[in-house]
Amino acid sequence: MGKTAPAIDTTKLPQLPHVGPKPHSKVLKIVLPIVIATFILIAGIIIILFARRKLAYIELQEDWEIEFGPHRFPYKDLFIGTQGFNNKNILGVGGFGKVYKGILPTSQLEVAVKKLSHDSKQGTKEFITKIVSMGRLRHRNLVQLLGYCRGKGELLLVYDYMPNGSLDKYLHCEQEMPLLDWAMRFHIIKGVACGLLYLHEKWDKAIIHRDIKASNVLLDSELNGRLGDFDLAKSYDHGTDPHTTRVVGTMGYLAPELLRTGKLSPLMDVFAFGIFLLEVTCGQRPVKQNANGDRVMLVDLVLENWQKGTMVEMIDQRLQGKCKTDEACLVLKLGLLCSQPFASTRPSMHQVMQYLNGDVPLSEFAPTDMSFSMQALMENRGFNPSIVSNPQLMTSIATLSGLSGGR
Repeated sequence: MGKTAPAIDTTKLPQLPHVGPKPHSKVLKIVLPIVIATFILIAGIIIILFARRKLAYIELQEDWEIEFGPHRFPYKDLFIGTQGFNNKNILGVGGFGKVYKGILPTSQLEVAVKKLSHDSKQGTKEFITKIVSMGRLRHRNLVQLLGYCRGKGELLLVYDYMPNGSLDKYLHCEQEMPLLDWAMRFHIIKGVACGLLYLHEKWDKAIIHRDIKASNVLLDSELNGRLGDFDLAKSYDHGTDPHTTRVVGTMGYLAPELLRTGKLSPLMDVFAFGIFLLEVTCGQRPVKQNANGDRVMLVDLVLENWQKGTMVEMIDQRLQGKCKTDEACLVLKLGLLCSQPFASTRPSMHQVMQYLNGDVPLSEFAPTDMSFSMQALMENRGFNPSIVSNPQLMTSIATLSGLSGGR
């Protein structure tokens, strides 16, 4: 018999090649969907952010704005320049909107950008036409309006940046700002007067500013006073009468004839400038409350002290007597002269400049020539106090009896 063949040791047999698909790794089955989902999510976020960024730069422009091209700024530049209108760049907040500091990305020019809400369907063309016209003003004592831009639901006005801010902060926030000496205050007063004279008489059209006050006087790097904020300004041809308008402005600076008739005149600005003179010289706001909580007008206090022979006491006490007293008293008397309720007795800005420069002496007049009769004046002229919503308007102001004011 033959020998039996030994049993086959299958462990020593070579591996057969795998036929068919390889089995999937469990790790790959778990990780791959997560990677894909993450990629899709990231891509979606990038697309959304890009779309939002594009939407943020959307601006409105109509055919009639083409002619204003040189005065129009790209919204993207203003958005980037103000870091997305970041609150840390806010320079101030007023009744018409917020003002931001910005740096234009291309020119690196420092600007102030005022953000206004606006109705795109009504009055926009007229307002922008006025803004562009104001942008043509050129004077060392006016804040230069560089141009504008329209975004969705908002209008942006671009001004020269004034590094030293507004004058009112120096007058009324002494803890934050350094004290302005009298020489600097008088320099600022004359600068604002010069700018206002330019608006009234020296430019192609006559312009009524309508909102002269310390917060609208800005100081440049050399502390020169510059009149800014032309949002309420009205222009008209020399030799013609401006149209009647609704009452706008700031309480305490509004001329009484505007409240009675709504009729515009450069002498409205003279009235407000007179209040401004008192504010700067006294370092006090035009309207304040006394110890009893009653509302008091600064012009009343100045006149009262003049009648007592103590006008010097109205000069800002923080100056500690370190000023030209005669010069300061001249400014106070000029402030009273400019802020008379009877427009016909106020001096023009040309005369005001002559008084401030010492070219013409201020007309002699005594405090007895003036009296407190604003309430009676309103009633005699048919003014209805009930239409005034703010009681600040119903305070007495020094009036004049028979004084021409050198006109």
